Amino acid sequence: MSSNIISVIGCGWLGFPLAIRLLKEGYIVKGSATSAEKTLTLKQNGIDAYELRLNPKPEGNLTSLLEVDVLVINIPPKAGKMGNDFHPEQISYLTEPIRQSSIKHVIYVSSTSVYPELNRIVVEDDVTSSKQSAAPALTEAEQLIQGLATVQKVTVLRCGGLMGYDRIPGKYVAGRSLDTGNVPVNYLHQDDAVAILLTLIEQHKQGTFNAVAPEHPTREAVYRKSCVDFGYGLPSFIAPSEPVPYKVISPQKLIESTQYTFVYPDPLQFYYEL
Repeated sequence: MSSNIISVIGCGWLGFPLAIRLLKEGYIVKGSATSAEKTLTLKQNGIDAYELRLNPKPEGNLTSLLEVDVLVINIPPKAGKMGNDFHPEQISYLTEPIRQSSIKHVIYVSSTSVYPELNRIVVEDDVTSSKQSAAPALTEAEQLIQGLATVQKVTVLRCGGLMGYDRIPGKYVAGRSLDTGNVPVNYLHQDDAVAILLTLIEQHKQGTFNAVAPEHPTREAVYRKSCVDFGYGLPSFIAPSEPVPYKVISPQKLIESTQYTFVYPDPLQFYYEL
């Protein structure tokens, strides 16, 4: 294990279980949270924790968080609340300190929301600029991180809709009326997201990858099963007035590059718990 100190900036719903998994694998783990309470929870779990807010300028001990071999940036882009420029600004304030650091590998957790609904299978090369992107601010943030590739290994991981454990699809649609039942899902289980990030770290992979379960059942199939399994009121599925646009995200590049085997390849079989 050559890169044995890892920072996770953003120890939330995905970052915290990632940090715990890295500890179990024998890494020294630093992590950030946005409140003293959350920071205490990290410390109680063996993480070298720091309070850090990106408003969008860093407030907190960024220097210590960057004294590592590998950095994982996992902060949700709050575009709606803060405006489209906010997330790229957060990232832009990080890039120069990262460039000046001794970090060897930077991993940025992005989202498949960058892909427009192209009514076909989409791959990484379908979005390489903000002009092509359905989420230009996110693509701009990706490009800021990719600009570090002259000095560090850089990986961008575009995750599908993160599900599993307390994120139960039926919870979000119970009793609603939906005309998107025939649209395929692009989901990723939390356990796979964590394991994929670990794989990218251990294999020192560079580049942009999609992380999404290889199977894409319809929303109706997923929602029906989820509502039945957990006792939520079924949504009513109505025929759309015109065809609903869709996309099917391909994880093929990731699979071929890493030989990763999904724990949950089929969103109909994801593990959840109330």
